[in-house]
Amino acid sequence: MSTALTLSTPSLAVPLAGESLSRYINQVHQFPVLGAEEEYVLATAWRKHGDVDAARKLVTSHLRLVVKIATGFRGYGLPIMDLIGEGNLGLMTAVRKFEPDRGFRLSTYAMWWIKASIQEYILRSWSLVKLGTTAAQKKLFFGLSRLKRKLGEFGSGDLKPESVSRIAQELEVPEQDVVEVNRRFVQPVSSLNVPLAEEGAAEVQDLLPDERPTIEDALVERGEAELRRSMLNEALGELNERERTILVERRLSPQPKTLEDLAVVYGVSRERIRQIEERAFQKVAQRVRTLALAA
Repeated sequence: MSTALTLSTPSLAVPLAGESLSRYINQVHQFPVLGAEEEYVLATAWRKHGDVDAARKLVTSHLRLVVKIATGFRGYGLPIMDLIGEGNLGLMTAVRKFEPDRGFRLSTYAMWWIKASIQEYILRSWSLVKLGTTAAQKKLFFGLSRLKRKLGEFGSGDLKPESVSRIAQELEVPEQDVVEVNRRFVQPVSSLNVPLAEEGAAEVQDLLPDERPTIEDALVERGEAELRRSMLNEALGELNERERTILVERRLSPQPKTLEDLAVVYGVSRERIRQIEERAFQKVAQRVRTLALAA
């Protein structure tokens, strides 16, 4: 697809500097969420015929998903509208590359591009010593807050030594990196009523997450589940009948059968059943990884 994909409304593609968050959110929520059939028709029109209007509808219908994802990165000290702008660029990349015939929804595919675009922007914007060059260090950068909550570390000072050790061990990074990154994240707590813009239309507290599930969350979760199920079914199809049956009975059944049970069924030893199960699992795992990389 050589046709360039742009939006005729720049303030939606990349939010204008100084634009109110609440005003922007109101704008993007005016675009309806597409049904599966309409999404497929539009995606096919764009991919096969270069229909820019169809692509624009795909983008605008998912701008609210970008806002949802971008607010999850608000703790990195960067303007939320900049994060949204970067996420929108990731969304447009996803639309350009989306293949509707693969059988899953655009939201499932786009979320990875949106997150990647935002994360790369954050890494470019942060000046971190010895950070951002390896997968493990990036994992530390974006996983520290989650692990702190898991360990009950809610203070604004240094982490407890045992917490530093646990985090470093889980993420496979030096303890000193954990200490340095945490210190850069720690900032004075400001009032939740501080206006986000001069007109005061929105406040910091407006960015606090609503824990209730949203339509976007439900669509993404359902899409991910469908994609995982599709990959698993395709991977199982690579096995012969005996391998597939043993793997399903041992690892995918609500009431797994014992090695002894299956040994009796197939007239072989328990160890032989274990070997077949392990080989089948490795085949499926490898196939799923290949499919995930190609998605």
